[in-house]
Amino acid sequence: MLDHKNHGSTGVAAVAAREAEDSGRLDALLDRIHQLTAAQGASTLRKTEPETPADSDRDAAFLRAGEKKKSGEWTPAEPESLAQAGLTDGEVEALALKTLNGRAEATGRYLSDHLKIPFRLIDPLLHSMKQDRLVAHKGAAPMNDYIYQLTDVGRERAKKFTEHCTYFGAAPVPLADYIESVRQQTLADQHPTEEDLHRAFEDLLIDKKMLLRLGPAINSGRGLFLFGAPGNGKTSIAERITKAFGQAIWIPRAIGIDGEIMRLFDPGMHEEMPLPANEGLLDHRKTDQRWIRIRRPTIVVGGELTMEQLEVTLNTMTNVSEAPVQMKSNCGTLVIDDFGRQRMSTDELLNRWIVPLEKRYDFLNMASGKKIQVPFDQLIVFSTSLEPKDLVDDAFLRRIPYKIEVVDPDESAFRHLLKIMAEKLNVEYDQSSVDYLIEKHYRAVNRPLRCCQPRDLILQVRNYCRYAKRPLVMSAENFDFAVDNYFAIM
Repeated sequence: MLDHKNHGSTGVAAVAAREAEDSGRLDALLDRIHQLTAAQGASTLRKTEPETPADSDRDAAFLRAGEKKKSGEWTPAEPESLAQAGLTDGEVEALALKTLNGRAEATGRYLSDHLKIPFRLIDPLLHSMKQDRLVAHKGAAPMNDYIYQLTDVGRERAKKFTEHCTYFGAAPVPLADYIESVRQQTLADQHPTEEDLHRAFEDLLIDKKMLLRLGPAINSGRGLFLFGAPGNGKTSIAERITKAFGQAIWIPRAIGIDGEIMRLFDPGMHEEMPLPANEGLLDHRKTDQRWIRIRRPTIVVGGELTMEQLEVTLNTMTNVSEAPVQMKSNCGTLVIDDFGRQRMSTDELLNRWIVPLEKRYDFLNMASGKKIQVPFDQLIVFSTSLEPKDLVDDAFLRRIPYKIEVVDPDESAFRHLLKIMAEKLNVEYDQSSVDYLIEKHYRAVNRPLRCCQPRDLILQVRNYCRYAKRPLVMSAENFDFAVDNYFAIM
């Protein structure tokens, strides 16, 4: 009976050994087929596509970074190799291992989509990682792909990479490519016309003389002061200036600088503008997915601005750097609202930017101590209710060539604004009530007219009528109530 049990145990072991041997042979056969398929595809690619200089020595930044389309919009071109993308096998391997470490498993195409690297470039690297026993095949996936998971060796290496930097998003773009992209999309090449300005400010009631002064300032692409009494629309004007330029630009999601990662795309400041959906079955638009198409940025910072926001900031928990606000606004508009009321002194801000405003480039310090040169390519708008000459000295004012005062509206413009806002807020317009408002609450007390007041007063009227369950109409009584609230301490 004991012999029978031993014989049965030996038979089971033999069957298990044969199954393991067959499984190993099957894996080896699949690997061989995969190698032959990849080699044949690479051979076909070499026969059908001529080699470019960027493939061999990566010395053509323009070929690497992108090209101008017929529409005039610069677009980043899809790289033909990791070297052309400015990436090494080690950098992509680290990103892939960290991605797999955060997931139980992933297909090759998922990793391709997550890292924004073409599958045909990442697939051979994944196969090499399997041969090095960093990853293993858990199973097959559609379209000549596999489901990958980390081995014990791969998990240990992923942990070491994570200790250095936790980032495992889209593969970074080299700094040189970013600099080239700014040069291709610079504001200096944009020359808005009168029609462009009218389109940008179509939702504002703005004087033609103001547009005539704004036009050359915007065309300069340099910088300007908007000053004047509060409530006349300085911020509204500054926010719409960018609309006079081209609609969209491309920026990298992240930038790689000698092994350091600096995030540039900020969902809180940038608005994504995806390309229109492809009409055919196959998408032949070969764009580099590491870049993202955004609306030309308009970034507004006010009293919360500090010196730290003007420098590269490092998250010590993740070891990922964040680009400063002026770099995020490149190829767009940066509005310093309420200039003179920041937590930092005006002298600090001006001393920090006096050279960049003149030279159109800036120097930033990375966490490693490396100093880098980056473009300073945006229209900077200083919006203030204070007199510019009381805030800054002549040396700085010389570097801001345009100083434009936003004046109070005249009575006809004020009446027009009341009519426009009444229509927008569904309040019935009444000419006699407007006459009463201007005569009693403005002329009689010598109160200045402001562009924001028609909107604010009619909002007061609407809210009062809704509360009192009255018709939404202008009346002397309603305006008296609105003025008492709005100008109580003004």
